[in-house]
Amino acid sequence: MDITLLGRLGAVLDGVSVVPSAAKPRQILALLALRAGRVVTVPTLMEEIWGEDIPRSAATTLQTYILQLRRRIAAALGDEPARQPKDILVTQHGGYLLDVQAGHIDAQEFERLCSAGCDAHEAGDYRTAAALLRAGLDLWQEPVLVDVRVGSVLELETLRLDERRMAALERRIEADLCLGRYAEIVPELRVLVAKHPMHEDFCAYLMTALYRSNKAWRALDAYQRLRSSLVEELGLEPSPPLQRLHQSILSMDPETQHAHVPLFRAD
Repeated sequence: MDITLLGRLGAVLDGVSVVPSAAKPRQILALLALRAGRVVTVPTLMEEIWGEDIPRSAATTLQTYILQLRRRIAAALGDEPARQPKDILVTQHGGYLLDVQAGHIDAQEFERLCSAGCDAHEAGDYRTAAALLRAGLDLWQEPVLVDVRVGSVLELETLRLDERRMAALERRIEADLCLGRYAEIVPELRVLVAKHPMHEDFCAYLMTALYRSNKAWRALDAYQRLRSSLVEELGLEPSPPLQRLHQSILSMDPETQHAHVPLFRAD
């Protein structure tokens, strides 16, 4: 089964979609897919579907939803004797498990590529890091599970993936900066800064790329725009690390020109 979660929910088995149209079975399939290979307990599934207002008929209704998913899996399998729906959507003690081979779920592949990319970044192999992180980020088509109604459990899962995506994007940008790809990433950074006008890391990366492209005045302008947003919206000045970067550019510090010097980090 090939499953997509980084955008619209998709689950294709032997060329046939097994994604149900009803909202609650879609939620169940999405949660089982996000935790593929692990047991999702019945209470967790109930919490996702009904929240704190769990009806008395919840257990029976949940079994009905599982049966509906297995019927769709059975239709996709056709007359194939080697596999049965219960071999794919497995009943375990206390819950259910979706058995999907490694490499067939985009969210898991994203996690794998990001972990490998971060390891390469830590080792100073910025070229490999940039390539791996870019490949992982390219798996995202739209916001995660954009067409699925999410309950409290899926909300936390999607938030975790969104934060992982942002962290991977920052690491990939850092790797590109270390590789001297300043002009290449300036347009992307301008868009990110426009979307996130108070995000200090994105502003710092843009300032660095502009300064290393011999456009110091544009880097200083980016800082002033961020500072204005922070002061007007929150009554705060930029963080000390960003202020130090600003001073380095003002003083034309030659160290700031070098690709492999430590970059701004908010932490």
